[in-house]
Amino acid sequence: MRIRLDRDTCIGMFQCVAEWEEGFERNEDEGKVDLVEGEEVEPGVFEREVPEENELDAKFAARTCPVDAIAVFEDGEQIIP
Repeated sequence: MRIRLDRDTCIGMFQCVAEWEEGFERNEDEGKVDLVEGEEVEPGVFEREVPEENELDAKFAARTCPVDAIAVFEDGEQIIP
């Protein structure tokens, strides 16, 4: 499973941080979140593999994003949102 953060879309509600503290962290200076260990795959878009033990947390984090800045992929197919 992979998770993707479109940081330009993020509005800094930080709900994802509450759902998966090990995966997201607050960037108060910019009013956005950062994807922990995320790799920039295109400008402003970050991705990483989700450890199996954190898959449920990652899914909840993506579902709580009010602007759909977070997407989850399984086997290359987007499953959230």
